[in-house]
Amino acid sequence: MLPALFAPQAAAQQGGPATGSAPAPAPAKPGTWLVLLGTRAGPGIDLSRAQTASVVVVDGRPYLVDCGYGALRQLVAAHVGYLQIDRVFFTHLHDDHTGDLAALLSFQWTNGKTTPTDAFGPFGTASMVQSAVSFFHANVEIRTVDEGRSVDATRQFHGHDVTAAATPVEVFKDDKVTVTAVANTHYPARSLARMPDRSFALRFDTPHRSIVFSGDTAYSENVVTLARNADVFVCEVIDQRVIDQMRERAAAAAAAGNPINIFRHVAETHSSPSDVARMATEANVRTVVLNHEGAGAAPTGDLAFPVTGFIEAVRKGFTGEVIVGDDLMVL
Repeated sequence: MLPALFAPQAAAQQGGPATGSAPAPAPAKPGTWLVLLGTRAGPGIDLSRAQTASVVVVDGRPYLVDCGYGALRQLVAAHVGYLQIDRVFFTHLHDDHTGDLAALLSFQWTNGKTTPTDAFGPFGTASMVQSAVSFFHANVEIRTVDEGRSVDATRQFHGHDVTAAATPVEVFKDDKVTVTAVANTHYPARSLARMPDRSFALRFDTPHRSIVFSGDTAYSENVVTLARNADVFVCEVIDQRVIDQMRERAAAAAAAGNPINIFRHVAETHSSPSDVARMATEANVRTVVLNHEGAGAAPTGDLAFPVTGFIEAVRKGFTGEVIVGDDLMVL
C-alpha cells in the first residue's frame, strides 16, 4: 500500500463537492517524497505507462511537475489528493507533458476545490492555462446555472510564464520549497532562433532533500550547474539503440528533402545513458532516477524497458545509486 503523503484534508472532497461526511485520511507523512506518476517517453499512448508527470510532496503538500496524459488518474492511484494540487510546474509544453492539464483543472473545479491553482512554466504557460479554462467553460456554465455553483473558474486558475537561461534563477518559493529553473538543451539553437518557446530543468530544494528534474534534454552544462550536489537527479533517458536508429532515419529523411524531422529531434535532443552518467558525475549527485524512458524494441516487436540494461549503461560512467523509475514509484 502506498504511504499517505498528502495533507489530512486532501481526500475529503475527492469524490465530489465537500459534504463533511468523508472520514479523515491518515496524517501526512513528514519529509520530502518523490512520486513518479508517469514515466513513459514521448507522445504515444501506452496502456502500461502514463505520460510524464511527477509529484514532490513536502510534509504532505504536493507540487506537480509536468502533467502528461494519465496524470490525473495516477494522482488518484498514488493517493495524492488532486484537490490539494495548488502548484503545477512545467519543464516544457510538448503535449506529452501537458495533456492532462485541462482535465486536472476541470475536475478540481467540479469536485469542490475553491482555492487557486497556479501553473509555472516557460513561454506559453499562461495562454495554455487560459485555454484550458476555456475548454471546460461549458461545464462551468452548466453547473453554475443547474447546481448553484459560485466559484469563478476564470479567477481560480492562473498560468505564469517564467524566464530562465544559462544561469539558474528562482521561479517560485514558499514556506516548504524553493524552485529554481535553468534552460536545458531540448530545443536546438536553430529552433530557438525562430520561436519564443523554451525548455527548462527544475530544482526543488526543501528542508529535507534537493530534487532536480532534467526535463527532456540532451547533455547540458546548464543542467549540470543546476544539479550540483543534489540528492536526487530525475533524468530522462533513451536507449542508445533508439538514438542510433533515429539518426539513421533522420539521414534518410534529409536525403529525401526533409532535413527538419522528428527523427532528428529525437536523436539530437534527448539523453542517452552515457549522457545521463556524464551529467550526474559532473554534478556530483547522490542518486539518479531514470525517467521519461525510451527503450528499443524487443524481438517480438513490443517495447522493452531494459531495467538492468539501463542501470548497467549509466553505471559505466556514474558510481552513485541508479534507480530505473516506474509508474507510482515513491522515493
